[in-house]
Amino acid sequence: MDQAVKARIGRKYAIYLPKVIVKQLDLKEGEKVLLSVSGKTVIVHSLEDPIKLALSGKKFASIAPQKAERISLEQQRRAVKSTH
Repeated sequence: MDQAVKARIGRKYAIYLPKVIVKQLDLKEGEKVLLSVSGKTVIVHSLEDPIKLALSGKKFASIAPQKAERISLEQQRRAVKSTH
């Protein structure tokens, strides 16, 4: 559902998002948003918190802990060799 609501520009050019917009985007205080401009239009995009996304977002790959440990050890060995 598209939503259009009037808002005012406040001190230091602050724009306070109306409650209906905040609810539609499911924003919480302190979350970050991405603002973009298209012509004379300002677009507000909600940004996913990377930690929240990692914990509860859709998974697209997996790796066994043993394989992660093996890769980590290999990379550490390479780093140590390159410093000598």
